[in-house]
Amino acid sequence: MSRRILDLDRAGLVSLDGRGLTAAIAGAEGRTILAEVTPSRGPLVDGVDNLEVVAAMGADIVVLNLIDELIEDEGFRLPCLGAVPDLRALATTVGRPIGVNLEPGDVPAPRRATPQAARRMVEAGATLLVLTANPGTRTTLADLARVTETLRAAVGGGPSIWAGKMHQAGATEPVMAAPVAALIGAGADGALLPLPGTVPGVTREVAAAVCSAVHDAGGLVMGNIGTSQEGAHPSIATALALVAKEIGVDVHHVGDAGLAGGTDPDLVYAYSVAVRGRRHTWRRMAFGSRH
Repeated sequence: MSRRILDLDRAGLVSLDGRGLTAAIAGAEGRTILAEVTPSRGPLVDGVDNLEVVAAMGADIVVLNLIDELIEDEGFRLPCLGAVPDLRALATTVGRPIGVNLEPGDVPAPRRATPQAARRMVEAGATLLVLTANPGTRTTLADLARVTETLRAAVGGGPSIWAGKMHQAGATEPVMAAPVAALIGAGADGALLPLPGTVPGVTREVAAAVCSAVHDAGGLVMGNIGTSQEGAHPSIATALALVAKEIGVDVHHVGDAGLAGGTDPDLVYAYSVAVRGRRHTWRRMAFGSRH
């Protein structure tokens, strides 16, 4: 029987491999919180990296955006944690699985969605690869399907790959079931879906149809807040979270465009409480103190 991510302490979370992480998310039945952070940005709290803050407030998984800004010849460097040799060491320090965003198109090579970059991140200890697109990159879902297939062939069956758009990324196209579900057919474990209320035109009905199609294709769904609403007042978290549960989201993403390269920590907490109650939220927070 696979372990539920809900039940794992720091050591258990860090020990998850790629496909093990996917299974642990599935076992939690829509109660997994993923926080995206741009860790090269200044910290919200003196002397503490934003990765540590979102983990302390209830995130189960941390994904790094703009990974190229952290890379050094000998590893990675973060503003407050300093130099770390690889992402495995960073995961152990933070007590969470670490993922990275990779993007197709004209972006710096270390975060471009190429076989070389993907293998480098997996070898460095990334538990999951998120294939997506930042604003203005003009990336389409068809682009993401192509790179998903290429990167799955490059890294093999082990690593967890999630793919899709958190917003339009400069290439406006309707959010529809078939092109999102096609990402699973291309080799992704999960597909990204902007939550209703975050991107114009993504209604509950549309989003529910996408979730059903992805699940029918054998994948999981990441519901995304990636339009700066991660910096809204925490009261918005409950509304978004309950709709996400209703449509069938498996893992809940809060983006990095809120405050100083991350989300509002109070929003992470409020979202977690709405999704899984105070019991599991406090367990996750308390497990963080066990080294």
